Amino acid sequence: MIIKADLHIHTCLSPCGSLEMSPSAIAAELKKKGIDAAAIADHNSTLNCPAFADACKKEGIWGMFGIEVTSMEEAHILCIFETQEAALDFGEFIYKNLPDIPNNPEKFGDQIYVDCEENIVGEVEKYLGNATLLSIDEIRDEALSRSALFIPAHVDKPLFSIPSQLGFLPDDKYTSIEVFNPSSSSDYDSKYSVITSSDAHFIDDIGKKYFTVDITEKSFLSLALALREKGNLIK
Repeated sequence: MIIKADLHIHTCLSPCGSLEMSPSAIAAELKKKGIDAAAIADHNSTLNCPAFADACKKEGIWGMFGIEVTSMEEAHILCIFETQEAALDFGEFIYKNLPDIPNNPEKFGDQIYVDCEENIVGEVEKYLGNATLLSIDEIRDEALSRSALFIPAHVDKPLFSIPSQLGFLPDDKYTSIEVFNPSSSSDYDSKYSVITSSDAHFIDDIGKKYFTVDITEKSFLSLALALREKGNLIK
């Protein structure tokens, strides 16, 4: 079974995300673009995961629940969970390890979470764009203890990637590697599987980048096993 997947989408909860990026609007756009499986991955929070779960069920999308964590080294890491409960639990852990610096909506952008009907449920007080107090290793251990997919984000970018911050990509228990530019995949696919995703902050960008993967069945375990195989999954 070959599926198209986009595992890096920001909602209106990310301060850099458009307010049009509600979970329901994202799910509708995924269906329109023919994306089979997707995950939202807001900066340092998972509070829009319940609405995304409802929206994906409505649109027939295989929804997964992620977060883009910023480590203390200022590297971005995707952690993707099978259930919203696991994602919310991890999100609470991450939020506790964010500096107590309040968001300034006029300067950085709004940080709102909503329900499936796009009603505002709440607004996050701490600024989500900050680095957490957690190292890459600590984030990895907490994510893997919850059976998450652990994926270094956009490793070919000159800012906010593990290689840009450390100077190299250490060997580690990565589920896969995400690249921003598909031409960079050959730098990594001899050791890991390589994916790309839209990293969408605006509706029109959803599904512009995706990867395909052949799984034996529609299950999180099957996807995780497929992503742990070496090779280029970008089509």
